[in-house]
Amino acid sequence: MMITMDGAAYRRMLLSAAASIERNKEAINELNVFPVPDGDTGTNMSMTLNTAAQDLKRVENPTLTKAADIAASAMLRGARGNSGVILSLLFRGFSKALKGLEETDGVGLASAINAGVEAAYKAVMKPAEGTILTVSRLSGAAAAEFAAENPDLDATLVRAIEVAKEALAETVNQNPVLKKAGVVDAGGMGFVTILEGMLSSLRGQDIEPPAEGETKAGADFAALTDEDITFTFDTVFIVRKTTDKPIEAFRAYLSSIGDSLVIGEDDDAFKVHVHTDIPGAALTEAQKYGTLELAKIENMRTQ
Repeated sequence: MMITMDGAAYRRMLLSAAASIERNKEAINELNVFPVPDGDTGTNMSMTLNTAAQDLKRVENPTLTKAADIAASAMLRGARGNSGVILSLLFRGFSKALKGLEETDGVGLASAINAGVEAAYKAVMKPAEGTILTVSRLSGAAAAEFAAENPDLDATLVRAIEVAKEALAETVNQNPVLKKAGVVDAGGMGFVTILEGMLSSLRGQDIEPPAEGETKAGADFAALTDEDITFTFDTVFIVRKTTDKPIEAFRAYLSSIGDSLVIGEDDDAFKVHVHTDIPGAALTEAQKYGTLELAKIENMRTQ
């Protein structure tokens, strides 16, 4: 019998993905050197996905559309750091692709991954290869090709994971910062971990908590210095829209005062992640577009 996914199954898959990230967050943190060596990608991805998990736990039998919408909205609101905002964009794409469906198969899953990839690439000002973007793009493309011949959800997800792992292994050769530290991309590892958690749910397997002290070989942080950090402050905030004014000019402004810019946009709000030396100026400019919420500024040189 071919395996498919309805709202209840998608809910379980995301809860399992959240548990999988939580279990592996320290190992992912150990890989985190790009875009800056601040060692928090696993934590940020876990907190972002956990926001969705908490909201999904409050609904028992959501439709597929509802479950996807709940997860996407929660992740945009709760996104932490560069990796969290990109993750929220991937699942915003899931929400758009799954909208109106009662259930779906491997074709639908592949479509959801690819919609997420498209949303993420559009939102990242300067997409870098050898990152979660590369890993998810190649994984989604392989899943779509596979599902066209065999639409079984389990088999398609297995194929997506296989190619994601292959792509992840290559990231160390695609990104000079990763090569210098001798690691694969942390965000890409997070993406693989999420897919593995989803597959565990499909197969009725529980995610075991990590053994005490369990981790994997990490980055050579000694090879990295403050010189690898161009801008000082990691700046994240939400703007609740009070105007219909397009945000392109704001995007250009942020790009002129910082880097690692990602903007995730919803119907009534948008979330910004940027590295800059003048976070106050970014927040002041943001208020031309709406009301600020949940602003968080961290000095990356002291982390």
